[in-house]
Amino acid sequence: MPALAAWEPTKPVEIVVAAGAGGASDQMARMMQAAIQKNNLMKQPMVVSLKGGASGAEALMYMKSSEGDPNKVLIAYSLIYMLPLSAKIPFNWRELTPVSVIALDQFALWDNSKGPKTVKEFIDAAKAATWPFKMGGTGSKREDHVLTVFIEQKTGAKFSYLPYKSGGEAATQLVGGHIDSNVNNPSENLEVWRAGQVRPLCVFDKERISYTAKVTDTQSWHDIPTCKEEGLDIQYLMLRAMFLPGKVTQEQQEFYVDLFRKVVQTPEYKDYMEKQALKPIFLTGKDMLQFLEDDDALNKSLMTEAGFVAK
Repeated sequence: MPALAAWEPTKPVEIVVAAGAGGASDQMARMMQAAIQKNNLMKQPMVVSLKGGASGAEALMYMKSSEGDPNKVLIAYSLIYMLPLSAKIPFNWRELTPVSVIALDQFALWDNSKGPKTVKEFIDAAKAATWPFKMGGTGSKREDHVLTVFIEQKTGAKFSYLPYKSGGEAATQLVGGHIDSNVNNPSENLEVWRAGQVRPLCVFDKERISYTAKVTDTQSWHDIPTCKEEGLDIQYLMLRAMFLPGKVTQEQQEFYVDLFRKVVQTPEYKDYMEKQALKPIFLTGKDMLQFLEDDDALNKSLMTEAGFVAK
């Protein structure tokens, strides 16, 4: 008897993005779509599906309602912990099927190139200001907002947090001098850093970004000090992970674990990771579950301390 072929999709696979067009999740989804197609990793095409409505709740509820459907895969980020806490939506990531953690996003503290040159100068200026410094970020009660509250708690400086629709918008506002700082992901400020319009003061990680190729005429990502090195002991990394709906089969789950294991080995993925200054990681199975539980607990603690958990 011939062996039964392993499960694989028989129709196009939807990669669901809990954000709008052009953001980091959309860019990553399209990179993976291209890598899968170019390297013939799957017979069926992958289609990017943007579901950023209600701050991403649309995507989470869509996945929750797709139980047993192996043709939908969510590209998730820390929203899966934060949004249910701040907006009280009836969603828990444990209702989905974990596939793999594929990267971690860095955050950096940026100011206008005409502003303070070091973290100490920046904090001193913020403390001395007559009005609170304006900090721009993506969305409200999310990663950027939480980081802003933590900077306030660690330093005693006060900030007026201004939520924008995207990191790109926060970058534009910083260049124009409409805000004093932002805590954008490296890629969101990349072009304006290259143009000499903004300055990275520090990165919120325990170690420096690993990429040593020059990004500007004089600096690489690795040249940016950690915030801890600069006397601001705050660390935060954002999840990038793949999930299937709940109640899919083990065979279906295994197909996607294998698929994304191949994706992270492609030149397209490796090139994207360096260009976006993402932190490489690949976790599946028990290691992924342990990571998610720990990350969930950390995010819940941060959200509670910041006062962002809905009553």
